[in-house]
Amino acid sequence: MSGVWNGKPAGASASGAPAGGTERVLAEYFVETPWTLARAAEVIAGEQSTGTFTAVPGETAALKERHGARIEQIVPLEEASAPLLPGAKPPSGHDGRYRRGKISVSYPIVNFGPSIPNLMSAIAGNLFELQELSGLRLLDIELPDAFARRYPGPKFGLAGTRRLTGVYGRPILGSIVKPSVGLTAKELGSLVYELAVAGLDFIKDDELNANPPYLPLEQKVRAVMDAIGRAADVTGKKTMYAFNITGDIDEMRRHHDVVVEAGGNCVMASVMSIGFAGLAHLNGYSEVPIHAHRNQWGMLTRSPGLGMEFGAFQKLCRLAGADHLHVNGLNSKFYESNESVVRSIQACARPLFGGYETVPVVSSAQWAGSAPPTYEAIRSVDVMHLAGGGMLAHPDGPAAGFASMRQGWEAAAAGTPLETYATTHPELARAIEKYGKG
Repeated sequence: MSGVWNGKPAGASASGAPAGGTERVLAEYFVETPWTLARAAEVIAGEQSTGTFTAVPGETAALKERHGARIEQIVPLEEASAPLLPGAKPPSGHDGRYRRGKISVSYPIVNFGPSIPNLMSAIAGNLFELQELSGLRLLDIELPDAFARRYPGPKFGLAGTRRLTGVYGRPILGSIVKPSVGLTAKELGSLVYELAVAGLDFIKDDELNANPPYLPLEQKVRAVMDAIGRAADVTGKKTMYAFNITGDIDEMRRHHDVVVEAGGNCVMASVMSIGFAGLAHLNGYSEVPIHAHRNQWGMLTRSPGLGMEFGAFQKLCRLAGADHLHVNGLNSKFYESNESVVRSIQACARPLFGGYETVPVVSSAQWAGSAPPTYEAIRSVDVMHLAGGGMLAHPDGPAAGFASMRQGWEAAAAGTPLETYATTHPELARAIEKYGKG
């Protein structure tokens, strides 16, 4: 499925527009059920539009035609002998089989309007609790143009981030403040100065560290921006720093303004903490790029029979205004497969409504040796590549760690084996010596 539904599903008019003349949202689900797939599809469509568990007065044929969800496609997959999730209620005389398939359902936008919060109620809502389902996963969504008219999307994206960092022709390379919590203002300022003077393009707060009592954000901003300013006097380059302003709605606005007034050039927010509506609200006034972190994402996606695919999630993040979006990294410390990470990077690169450009942020257990497999998989340098220990713990210090990351990408783009390139690049050689033994 692409970013916009331009197909001609079952029930479409000759022109390709959905029957009834109203714009619709198309949602594709993976479904497991002890019932038939057709029965499961009917329950999904009814539960999320006009239906309930029994017929009610007022649910006329005309009302259902205008407001009812519609089953567009059912694609059977394999069957299973045990359910993916607990709580399903099989029909009487159940044969012990659990049927799996992909089900596409369209919803008339007249029911909820171009509103991400109400869209989620329509396409997800109570579905994950239905007794007829022993597995449900939102695979993808197609959105009509009404959403593009309502949500302008990222203000900076890749082009704006490259302009602010001055980085072209290679990935934007950066690191994360470590230790993630506990540093005093003086200690943080010293670390940021060391990283910025080493030439890093980008530094970010850890998602654990926003506005803690031991170091309120206003103090953090003063310490960091002083360090970045002093480093810029040495290098001629202003490092981008993503301040974590995750918080309540009014708090985010105040902290955004603190960052901008101090000369900051990026803010960070945890999407799962503030919600899509919170992200869109931040995007409404933000004067700098929004670095969107997806921490807590695993609880939505780790089970193959529950939650949603990143392909759907990233569309909503981009719609709401994420200029940068985390996608995990190859051979990371997390459970996600490399194939899934690559799909996530590629999903962010596909146009949404012809644009809505966002930067995929590759991170987690990364080092210079992560560059070749990443480049081989995506054939692009249009990513942000972050390394914490893989840069900060380089045997010769952060500057050498940063140099090794650049060299790793240079080797990858040139098609030169990492070990060969390292023979004339000592920073890369030292990185291989430390990190390449695993």
